[in-house]
Amino acid sequence: MQLKTELHCHNSFSNFHLGDHEAPYDSNVLIQEQLERSYSLGLDAIFVTNHNTLDGYHQLLEYKNDHEKFKNIDVFPGEEVTTDTGAHVLVYGIHESIPAGISIDEVLDEVKKQGGVSSAPHPFSLLDALRNDAKKCDMVEIFNSNNVDILSNSRAKQYAVDNEMIQVSGSDSHVLSTLGRCVNVIDSERNLDDVLRAMKQGHVKITQTGYATQSETLDHLQYKINNSKEYFIDYIQKHYPNAKWLLNLLLQIYESNQNSRMWELSYKTAVYLMKRISYKINIQNQDPGFMKERNLATMFKMAL
Repeated sequence: MQLKTELHCHNSFSNFHLGDHEAPYDSNVLIQEQLERSYSLGLDAIFVTNHNTLDGYHQLLEYKNDHEKFKNIDVFPGEEVTTDTGAHVLVYGIHESIPAGISIDEVLDEVKKQGGVSSAPHPFSLLDALRNDAKKCDMVEIFNSNNVDILSNSRAKQYAVDNEMIQVSGSDSHVLSTLGRCVNVIDSERNLDDVLRAMKQGHVKITQTGYATQSETLDHLQYKINNSKEYFIDYIQKHYPNAKWLLNLLLQIYESNQNSRMWELSYKTAVYLMKRISYKINIQNQDPGFMKERNLATMFKMAL
C-alpha cells in the first residue's frame, strides 16, 4: 500500500514550546482545520511535528476518532526537538516527548530507545540547522517549503546524495494553506510500526514539493508579531539596544498599516539578502556561526 503522507507540520499546540529565544506564538492552525485540509487533499497519513511537545498530536487523534469523516486519515506522533545548539531534529513514532536542550546524540539515543525514526529538517538553512550532524539521522529533508533562498535545499540534496541518505521533503507548515505543500509516499501498511519500518528501509518517495508563497510567509509573520508584541519589544531591547529606536519605529509603522505594500518590498529585500548570505555559507563554505548571534549589522555586512 502507498500512503500519501505529510511529514512536517505544526498546529496551535506548538505555541509556547519553542523556547526562550523564539517568539512564543508559532502557528494558528486549528486541529479541525488541519484534518479538514488533509481530507480535502486526499492525504492518507499525517505526522504532527510540533516544537518540543507531543501536544497537538493527542488532540488531533482524539478529534479524528470522534469524527467518522476522517476515519481514513492516519494520525501519527512526531516532534521537532530543539537541541542544545539550537538546531532542530524531527523525530517520528515516539510515545514520550523528548526534552529540548540536549545534544543531538542524546536526542537520537532517546529516539532509538522509543523505536522511532529521526530526520534532519532544513539541514542547511541559515538558522536551526544540523548541517553536518544531519548524517547522524535516519533521513534528511532535502526540500523544505520555507527555504525560499533555494540554495539551502540544493545543498541538502547534494549532501543526501554524497552521504547516500534517505531523502524526504517537508512542508514545515505553520499556516493552513501550506499543509500538504510537500508530500511523501510511503510504501507501507496502515499502522505505525510498519510505517516506521518502511521509513528506516527507505521505502519512501518524494512525490510533491513547493515553496511557501510571499503572502503565506507574511501571513505567518503577521500572526507571530500580532500575538508576540511584548516578546519582540523585549528582544529588541536586549539584543539591539543601539537600533531599538529604529526597530520600535518599524513596529509602530507596521501596527498602523499591516497591509502596506512596503512590507512586500521588505520581504523581497530580505529574501534577496538571505540568498546572498546563503550563497556565502552553502556554496563558498563560510562559517555560519555568526547567524546564531542574530546581529543585524553583521548579517547585513555578510549580505553585501
